[in-house]
Amino acid sequence: MKQLFKFIFLFVGLMPAVAQEYNPVANPQAIVQEGRARFTVLTPEMIRIQYSEKQKFEDRATFAVVNRRLPVPQFTTEREDGYLVLKTSALTLKYKLGSEIKAGRPDDSVLTICFNLNGRNVTWYPGKDDALNLKGTTRTLDGQIGDNKRAELENGLLSRAGWSIIDESPKTRRGDGSTTFAFDKSVDGIEWVAQPVDKNAIDWYFLGYGHQYKKALGDYIKVAGRQPMPPLYVLGYWYSKYQRYTSDEFMEIVNDVKRNQIPMDVMIFDMDWHTQGWTGWTWDRTAIPDPEGLIDWMHQNGLKVSLNLHPADGVDEDEDFFTDLRDDMGMAADTKVVPWNLSDGKFYHNMFNRIIRAREKQGVDFWWLDWQQNLTSKYVDGLSETFWCNHVFYNDMRLNRPDHRPLIFHRWGGLGSHRYPIGFSGDSFTTYGTLAWQPYFTATASNVCFGYWGHDLGGHQQTGPNDPEIYLRWMQYGVFTPVFRTHATNWDGIERRIWKYENFPLLLETVKLRYALMPYIYTAARQAYDTGVSLCRPLYYEWPEEGKAYQFEDEYMFGDDILVAPVVTPSGADGKASRLTWLPEGKWFDVCRNAVVEGNRTFTDNYTQEEIPYFYRAGSVIVNYPPVMNLNTRPDRLILKVVPGADGTSSLYEDEGDTEGYKKGAYTTTRLRHEGNQLTIEPRVGSFPGMPATRAYTVEFLATERPASVLVNGKQQASGVWNYNEQTKVTTVYVPITLCDKKISVEIQ
Repeated sequence: MKQLFKFIFLFVGLMPAVAQEYNPVANPQAIVQEGRARFTVLTPEMIRIQYSEKQKFEDRATFAVVNRRLPVPQFTTEREDGYLVLKTSALTLKYKLGSEIKAGRPDDSVLTICFNLNGRNVTWYPGKDDALNLKGTTRTLDGQIGDNKRAELENGLLSRAGWSIIDESPKTRRGDGSTTFAFDKSVDGIEWVAQPVDKNAIDWYFLGYGHQYKKALGDYIKVAGRQPMPPLYVLGYWYSKYQRYTSDEFMEIVNDVKRNQIPMDVMIFDMDWHTQGWTGWTWDRTAIPDPEGLIDWMHQNGLKVSLNLHPADGVDEDEDFFTDLRDDMGMAADTKVVPWNLSDGKFYHNMFNRIIRAREKQGVDFWWLDWQQNLTSKYVDGLSETFWCNHVFYNDMRLNRPDHRPLIFHRWGGLGSHRYPIGFSGDSFTTYGTLAWQPYFTATASNVCFGYWGHDLGGHQQTGPNDPEIYLRWMQYGVFTPVFRTHATNWDGIERRIWKYENFPLLLETVKLRYALMPYIYTAARQAYDTGVSLCRPLYYEWPEEGKAYQFEDEYMFGDDILVAPVVTPSGADGKASRLTWLPEGKWFDVCRNAVVEGNRTFTDNYTQEEIPYFYRAGSVIVNYPPVMNLNTRPDRLILKVVPGADGTSSLYEDEGDTEGYKKGAYTTTRLRHEGNQLTIEPRVGSFPGMPATRAYTVEFLATERPASVLVNGKQQASGVWNYNEQTKVTTVYVPITLCDKKISVEIQ
C-alpha cells in the first residue's frame, strides 16, 4: 500500500501543477570536467558521461534528453592514484585521468561505476553487455505473427542487472537506423533539428537505479519530458478500417452504431479519403463529395475525425494547392512534384500553411501519420523520418490549435517519442499467437514511457474467414489497453463492424466495459503524466524480486489496482478456454468469480467466452461511469466499486478533457478512502473551468453479506435508498446529488 499512498499524495498534496519548462543546460555545480571528459550528476542514480577529443560538449537538448537543469544532488569528488573518484549517495564513479573513453569493446580500465543491488556490489564499465535488459519497444508490428517481433525490441531504461544506458552519442544507431540530433533555433516556434557540436563524441547517461523501476522512470521524465495526457475522447472506442467508404457508407456505419446503442468517440478516414495512390492530399470527391459537410455531420453525432497520411511522396502537380506550394518554394514553373522534405523549415512552413491548415479548417481533428517509406531522411543523413514527423506534427498542433490538446497517431521513432502521443502499432496478423504476445509488447513499452500504443483490435491481416471468438478475445483484451480501436486491411472479407457478428451482445459488452472504466483509466493517464508510470505496466514494477513477475509476461497491471490476465487461446470442446495465472502476494477480488482470493499463488481456471480474467486489488475503490454513448458530456453520477479484503485509498482525477490547462493546475482530485465497511468520499480539491458543482453516487460494496443497516453521513437509511443482491453479494447504496466539495461517508453495518 505504500506505493498507492505515494500516488495519492502526488494528487492531493496541494502542490500546484506547473507546465514544465525544459532547460538543457545543467547547473554548473553539477558538472565535473576533467580534460576531454565531462560528468554531470543529474540525480544520485543518474550521471551523464561525455567524452570529446575536441572538448566540445553538447549543452543543447537532444532527441531523448531535453532538460538537465535539475536540483544538484550531493556528491563528492577527489583525485587519487591517477583517478577521478566521484561519489553520490548511490553511485561511485572512477575515471582514469587523461584516458580516452571508448564505445565498443568491454574495458574496465578507464571508467567504472559501482553501486549496490540487494546487498551485492555491481560494477559497470563501457562495453558491458546488458543481457538482463527488460527491453522497450520497436517501431512497428507490421508483419507480426506470434512473437516474431521479439528480437526487434530495443533496449529500455530498466534492467534486472540494475543499470542501463541512454546512448545519445551522435554516431550511435537507433532501432530504425537513425541517429540522435540536437534541437536548436526554432522554425515557427518549433525546436528544429541541428547537427551535434562533435559528431564523434561520447554522450551516455548511466542509470543505476537497481530494481527501483518506478523511481527510474520518474527521474527519466524529468530529463526526457513527461508523457502528455491525450484528450479524453482518445480513450473511447474508435471505428477504423482500410476501405474506400463513401460518405453514405460512413453515415450508415454511424447510424448503425447509434441504432445498436454502441458507445463511440472516433471515426477514422483511412487513406482512401484522398485521390492518388499511397500519398495524397486532395479529397476524392467521387466518394466524399462534401468533405466539410460529412465531417460536420460526424461532429454533430459526437465523433472526432482523423485522416490517414502517407506523406513520403510529396505533393504532385494534380493536387489541391500544388501551384501555390510550388511558388512558395520558389520552384520552376515546370516542376511536377514538390518533394517531401520536412527537415527544411521553409518546406514545413509552406506545406502546413497551404495544405495541412486547409484540411484542419475543414474539421479534421487530428492526423494519423502512417509513415512507411524510407526510414531516414534523404536530405539529413541519419535523421529519422518517423521521429521528425512526430516532433513536427505534434508541435504544430500544439502551437496552431491551442484550444485543443495536441495529438497525433503515429509509430515509435526512438527515445523521446513518448512526448508525442499516441502510437499506432501497425499491421499484425489475426492469429492467437499474435494476440498472446501483444499484452507483453504493450506493457513492456512502458519501460521507455511509450504508454499509448494502439493496436488493430482483431488483427490487421487474416487469411481465413472471420472468427467471432478471436475477435471477441481481442476486444476483451482491448478493453484493458491504452487505445481501444478496431481496424483491418482492405480485404472485403474482413469484417470489423461488431454488430455484424453472431456474438455481437458479447462484443458490445466489451465496449460498455471500456466506457464504464473511463474515470479509472483517465486517472491513470494523469498518473502517467506525473510519474512516468504508464497505464499498462509489467508486474515487476510492483514485485521486482519475484521471479514470476517476469515469467508471466502476458499478465500486467492496468493502472494501480487492476491486474489483467487476458484469455489468448481458443476455447476447447466444452466452450471454455484454460488460463494459467499468477496472482502476486496480498488479497485480490476475482471479478469473474465474484470473490476475494489469496495471492502469492499460481492457478489454472477455465473461462467461458463472456468471461475476462481480471482482478481488483483488495482495498481499492474502482470508479466507473454509468452507461454513456460518448465522452463529450460528463455524467452527473458515478459508480464506486468498493473492493473488500483490505483497507485502502484511491483517487479520482478530472479536468477539462481536451485542453492544456491540466499542465497549469486546472484539474481536480477526489480522494476515496476505504476503511473496514466504510467508504469516505473526501471533499474535492482543485478546480477547472466547467467542473460540476454536484453529483450523485452509486456505491457498490462487493462481496458482502446482507447488512443490518446502512448509514450515509452517520444517518441510518431506509431500505429504498439501498438494496442487497443475494446472487451477486453486492450491497448498493444510492447517494443523492451532493455538493462535490462536501465530505460523504457511506457505511454498511
